[in-house]
Amino acid sequence: MKVIHVDTGVGLRGGQQQLLLLARGLARRGHEQLIVCPEGSALEARARKEGWRVFSLPGHDPGHANGIVQLRQFLLGAPADILHAHDGKGQTIAWLASLGMNIRRVASRRVTFLPRGRWTHRLKYARTCDAVIAISNFVRQLLVRTGVPQERVEIIPDGVEIPGLLPDNALRARARAAWGFGADEFVVGHLGACTHEKGQGLAVEASRLLARKLPQVRLLLAGDVSGPAREALPANVRVLGYPEDLEEFWAGLDLYLMPSRAEGLGSSALLAMAHGLAVVATRVGGLPEIVEEGRTGWLVPADCPVALAEAIEEAASDPTVLAQFGLKARETARLFSSDIMLDRTEALYRRLLAGTVETTR
Repeated sequence: MKVIHVDTGVGLRGGQQQLLLLARGLARRGHEQLIVCPEGSALEARARKEGWRVFSLPGHDPGHANGIVQLRQFLLGAPADILHAHDGKGQTIAWLASLGMNIRRVASRRVTFLPRGRWTHRLKYARTCDAVIAISNFVRQLLVRTGVPQERVEIIPDGVEIPGLLPDNALRARARAAWGFGADEFVVGHLGACTHEKGQGLAVEASRLLARKLPQVRLLLAGDVSGPAREALPANVRVLGYPEDLEEFWAGLDLYLMPSRAEGLGSSALLAMAHGLAVVATRVGGLPEIVEEGRTGWLVPADCPVALAEAIEEAASDPTVLAQFGLKARETARLFSSDIMLDRTEALYRRLLAGTVETTR
């Protein structure tokens, strides 16, 4: 099977990480692949480093007009079976570049906002592709609400690689020493790009509320963290760049925090759970589909630093319950393993190529 992945993001966020995870799995199964992404993007750099064939969309190209023409010429000379767009702009490029060609188009939908022009959204996802992948039931419901036929929408959640063993105490100690934290401090972590919907500012405010009541609590913000989240930080907050060693990052934490205002599913929360961490998450988007209140973590209202602080306080107050939640979180993460995501995506591709358009739900 020949598969072409299209993504227009300039960073290396959850969607791009999922694209690479899928591509690696498909490669192990013998499928030929090409990654289409913007010139100079983080995905282009990572894909080339990993040895993937890359088609770079030209920079300084309004609307990707030249890129669409060039990709169309490429497809005419090197036909593919599946054209998989991993974001909205990528779907437009994929459709225009392959008009009239015998190719099956798949679009992944990860975001939770409702478009202003619903009829164009319905047209885009109902007429320009053969199937739409929603990463959660919440996203699927949004698509159907905007008029996308439900039989076109397949729920395939993000996948995570499950580590064989949990980190040992030596790795935990090394991570904390690098951050300047002691063994007795309670470290709450978050990993992600700093955007309004991710809610890092809410996490910082929660840490202010906890500073006097629980002086041993430390908040660690990692990833592309900038802007308001870095301004006038309290003493119990530490900001990192993107961790070079993710295993070390997970090992040094006691609890994972997901203070999102909007979330398609929450792949970083799944990663934390795969590493045996309980999660405090907001009750938004697809997060309640992975975090179970009273079993794998805590669910709190969005935009409420007080509720975040109270949940962190409860987590820090009972190490035994926290450890039990962490083990159950790891069990839940196995239901979202990268192998399951790969199986479902490959099966969808094969059904489309066989002419069976109906998706499973």
